[in-house]
Amino acid sequence: MNSGIAIHHPAESQLFDDALSCELLQPAEFRAGSGGGRQAAAESLLRALGQIEDLRSEDSTEERGELPLMVQRMDAKLDLLLALIGRLVRQGEDFPALRPVRWSRRGIRLELGARTGAAPGAAGVVCLQPSDWLPEPIELPVTVLAEAATGSGGFFVWLAFGELGPGLESALERHLFRLHRRQIAEARRER
Repeated sequence: MNSGIAIHHPAESQLFDDALSCELLQPAEFRAGSGGGRQAAAESLLRALGQIEDLRSEDSTEERGELPLMVQRMDAKLDLLLALIGRLVRQGEDFPALRPVRWSRRGIRLELGARTGAAPGAAGVVCLQPSDWLPEPIELPVTVLAEAATGSGGFFVWLAFGELGPGLESALERHLFRLHRRQIAEARRER
């Protein structure tokens, strides 16, 4: 997703200049308050997603008789099943709302319906669902950089990631690269 609107704010430059970033609709929320997030769980989930998505891309390019077609069918059925389970889980629990986000390895910008009230420098946690087919959110520590009105009744909040372990930082960068590559492929298909 590309909003097509240039956002001019110092926090935008701080998080996204000279960094690979993605803009998309994603379940995400910010919670003010101290807390380091669940970094080990986030790293584990991002690594597992990476392995699954890497296997999927390798399967689509290999030629092995009828096996790839059967694998693709099974993969499609699993995707549908996971989507249905995810929908059921989201009905029973309080999941983050789907909202426009932009994120890089440095941090994330969320578009919210209301002001958070958190002052610049305040600590918090961003909770987001990194995959649309797996209803499992990750939590990352953040620091509020700024908050500003969108001009259309909502608010942007810019959040810098806190100190992330090297394994989590690497897994996050790989995940963002895959999202970016997927966005480019989708844009090419739309032309």
